Order: sequence, then structure tokens, then C-alpha cells
Amino acid sequence: MAEKKKILGATPRRWVEYLVAILFGNAIYYKSLWGHLPESLQHQGFAVDPGMLIDFVICVAMYGLIRLGTYLHR
Repeated sequence: MAEKKKILGATPRRWVEYLVAILFGNAIYYKSLWGHLPESLQHQGFAVDPGMLIDFVICVAMYGLIRLGTYLHR
């Protein structure tokens, strides 16, 4: 069996999954949550703040859903 081409240790398909998770996670955070959160929990530009943690958790959850969908589709 031929080994799949990897870029920085991940297959191109995995990179697409990462990208989709980040894009959808950020869309959910900024379009649905950001305006409803208290200012102290809103992500402010290039700062490391609680809003960045919330955004990160949403992106990780999106990635988990993508991987779950891939697993269940097999």
C-alpha cells in the first residue's frame, strides 16, 4: 500500500478539515456569540484574552464534529 503524501505531518485532507473547522468556528463565534457576550469575554484583535479561549474551544468543537462525521460516514 502506498504511503499518502503528508505536509508537515498531516495529509492534505486533514489540512482541509483544520481549515474548515477554523473558518466555521470563527463564523459561529463572530456571527452568533460575539455581540451577545460581555465586553470582557469578547476577543479583541490580536490580544490573548478570554474571548480567544472561547473562540478556540468552538473551533476545536467544530473539528471534533468534522472528525465524528468522517468516522460515522465510513
